[in-house]
Amino acid sequence: MELDRRTLIAGAGLGLAGGALAAGNGLVDLHLPGGPSERPLTPRFPQKGDMIVQRVRPPLLETPFEVFDQGTITPNDRHFVRWHYSDIPTSIDVASYRIAVHGAVKAPQSLSLGELLKVGEHIEFAAVNQCAGNGRGLFEPRVAGAQWANGAMSNAKWRGVRLRDVLDKAGVGADAKFVRFKGLDKPLVADAPHFIKSLPLDKARADDTILAFAMNGEALPVLNGFPLRLVVPGWFSTYWVKMLSDIEVLTAEDDNFWMAKAYRMPTVPVKPGDKDFPTVPVTAMGPRSFVTSHADGAVVRAGEQLRVSGIAFGGDCGVKEVSLWVEAGKFLAEGPIPSDAPIPYPVSLQADDGKFGFRKWVCDTPIPVSNVLEGMTLRTRCTNTDGVAQPSVQAWNPSGYARNLVEPITLRVA
Repeated sequence: MELDRRTLIAGAGLGLAGGALAAGNGLVDLHLPGGPSERPLTPRFPQKGDMIVQRVRPPLLETPFEVFDQGTITPNDRHFVRWHYSDIPTSIDVASYRIAVHGAVKAPQSLSLGELLKVGEHIEFAAVNQCAGNGRGLFEPRVAGAQWANGAMSNAKWRGVRLRDVLDKAGVGADAKFVRFKGLDKPLVADAPHFIKSLPLDKARADDTILAFAMNGEALPVLNGFPLRLVVPGWFSTYWVKMLSDIEVLTAEDDNFWMAKAYRMPTVPVKPGDKDFPTVPVTAMGPRSFVTSHADGAVVRAGEQLRVSGIAFGGDCGVKEVSLWVEAGKFLAEGPIPSDAPIPYPVSLQADDGKFGFRKWVCDTPIPVSNVLEGMTLRTRCTNTDGVAQPSVQAWNPSGYARNLVEPITLRVA
């Protein structure tokens, strides 16, 4: 308990206002189709190293993709950042910080962080934190919103108390159906809706839904939600409310804007211009996999023997297997694996840090580089432990949500 209290106190003085602003490190090309593709790469944000800047106010910071080849756990200073409003507290007074628990409960609570630490046992696990719009900038036709490449995701070890234990302390009413969460960020205009998300009661009470106060053994960075954030492993990070301050138990489905109107997916095929189609909230993530040992467009030499590796995650469950196809020459970036494609190369999964985290994969056989001027295309597909595999074709949607198709990379042969 004392170690965790020190963790929180250590983070208390790390405010946004005190961060040094360093000069930028130039531009990075994200190879986004359909529009501007270059973004600044800079360490100018407090507690952050080099990050791809998608937006300054509110801060939207993308993890450079080469970070994912350095280990399955993303360092705190390279963990991606996504806020909806720019009115974010620049510092947090841990001593006065409170978590309100109210609504359909028997005993409303106003918990200090010290009290929260004593509510139940502390658990820790690895989990991928991924924006619902990760990869949005790769959709064609282009859709509105932050034009992320594939770096709006990170993996960390989260430590906290179960939300269920906090709810039990307040005594959830028999008619409770949903739990709603709000943080300390605020809209800039009076009539804009606060960023609020809710979970069905059974998801809120799940064993691995936690209120996290530590990330990779340290206090959360301010930009990642210090001092407390909701962690819902397997679900997109829109539910992972940062700087959590308010928990409300509801007796009916949440009708606030961020649940009823935003972060929703069509339930039928749609095309640009379609309107009035049925939707459901974005919730669980699907499986994904990537080559990380080589960047898209990297130059390789004919006659080389490539050692290829990458990462995968299963979405809302673990990774069962990863398949790797290698094709000389270029084929369509999106579409079914060609019927005449070679047999997938053998791939081994490395150490398993838990079903919700990144898992490294390694190709067991060196890949010969043929003398083909058009290059080589590599594609990986993850199948999760529920038997769900990445699709070869991505269903377009007007918000660019939940991209998880088989992503190819092309290597140029010199």
